[in-house]
Amino acid sequence: MWLGVEGLEMDWKIILLAALSAFVGSIGQLEYKRGASDLQFDVKLLLTNYHLIIGIAVYVLSTIFYIYALSKEQLSILYPIIATSYIWTTMFAKIFLKEPVGATNWIGVFFIILGIALIATRPGG
Repeated sequence: MWLGVEGLEMDWKIILLAALSAFVGSIGQLEYKRGASDLQFDVKLLLTNYHLIIGIAVYVLSTIFYIYALSKEQLSILYPIIATSYIWTTMFAKIFLKEPVGATNWIGVFFIILGIALIATRPGG
C-alpha cells in the first residue's frame, strides 16, 4: 500500500531511476549549452565539439534509464519526476555557467516541487 491507497505498490528503485534520468538529462543540457558556445556548422568542428558529443551521450543514457523505468512503472507516476530536470538545470546554470537566476526563477522551482509533490501524493497514483 502506498500513501494509504490499497493495491498501489511502487518500486522505489524505479522511482529513483526516473529521478536519476532527470538528473543525468540535466547534465546533458549543461553540456549542450557549453557546446553551443563553440557551435559552428562545419562537420569537422561538430565532430570535435566534445561538449556536444558528451551532451548527446549523456542524454542517450538518460533516455535509456527513463525507458527502462517506464517498462516497470506507470507513466503518470514517473513523468512528473522528470519535471525535476527543470530544477537541476536551473541549479547547474547558476553554479556552472554563472547565469543569473532571480527570485522569479526560484519561485518557479518551488511551484514545480509543489506540483510534483501534489501529483505524487494524489489518491490512486
